[in-house]
Amino acid sequence: MPGKDTRDRARGALMGALIGDALGLGPHWYYDLDALRRDYGDWISGYTDPQPGRYHDGCKAGQLSQAGFILTLTMRSLVARGGYDRQDFCRRLDEDLFPLLDGTPVSGPGRYTSQSIREAWRRRVEQHVSFEETGGPADTTEAIERALAIAVRYAKSPAALAAHVVDNTVITQSDPLVVSMTTAYCVVLGMLVAGHKLDAALSDTLMHMAHTGELPFHAVTQDNLQPPRPGDPDPPRAGRFASPDALLSPSYMARAAADPDIRIEPAWKVSLVYGMPCAIYHQLPAAYYLAARFPDDFEAAVLHAVNGGGQNQARTILTGALVGAQAGLSGIPQRFVDGLEEKKELLELAGALAAALE
Repeated sequence: MPGKDTRDRARGALMGALIGDALGLGPHWYYDLDALRRDYGDWISGYTDPQPGRYHDGCKAGQLSQAGFILTLTMRSLVARGGYDRQDFCRRLDEDLFPLLDGTPVSGPGRYTSQSIREAWRRRVEQHVSFEETGGPADTTEAIERALAIAVRYAKSPAALAAHVVDNTVITQSDPLVVSMTTAYCVVLGMLVAGHKLDAALSDTLMHMAHTGELPFHAVTQDNLQPPRPGDPDPPRAGRFASPDALLSPSYMARAAADPDIRIEPAWKVSLVYGMPCAIYHQLPAAYYLAARFPDDFEAAVLHAVNGGGQNQARTILTGALVGAQAGLSGIPQRFVDGLEEKKELLELAGALAAALE
């Protein structure tokens, strides 16, 4: 990625995610695209206030939602402890987030609390269980939206990255498929921060890392997905995900974005192709596609993500991080940074994490 250094890409990934969160604050969760256009016009081009009676009602343009609040909390923990510290992160949940919640959807920072955080709150606050038991079955991207900071911090150490992301994810989400897809996204983000491209070859690199044991994914095939040879032993599965397929998705999306015979026009309709709902298996393909299609055009990527409606906030967070990791902070239009309410602290945290990159 010419002209971009690792720290610039790291800052770009973090600020890209935060910008994506704030962009989604106003027009969040419109599944009726006619209603979205009626309330926000034909094209959302920046930060907006939520409409009365909608999600995040009472918040203002440029503010973060609860997802951004938790991402910021994660960044603070990583900076304060010099790396991932589960105990410190959990303490911050206990002290800085959970006292602001009441277990209902419309509560807490950002005026909305996601399913997995509500479940963790109930287990921790009402049932008094340990953080070893707070993970629930929600199939969303909630854990990615904070763990992406861990991915940036450990972008040069993929094995540590994967281990820490798994450890952090299960605090709120325990479904093995969700954990594997969360980990795969974070590994991809780390690879982009480290300088790799989101292209058709990336998944081959990831699969090689799975074969060598650097990534915790079970893989029975040989390189290039060739079949196993007669007599080859079954690879060990202890501590590994049952399937490596989550590592293959990014390159398929990248191939689709580069294939002249496959066109999604306008690109915001990626939400209709891959699905508008919250589930991780709808969100990741759309984010990978947009990030591969607009690797150097942060504005186009995030605005197409947010204008697609549905769970556009998560889509824009994930896309913003991936494109920010490719374009760098230097490639993000200044107006998006300037419009963030807490830009000073956010830039400082992003800079500190980038400076400590391993």
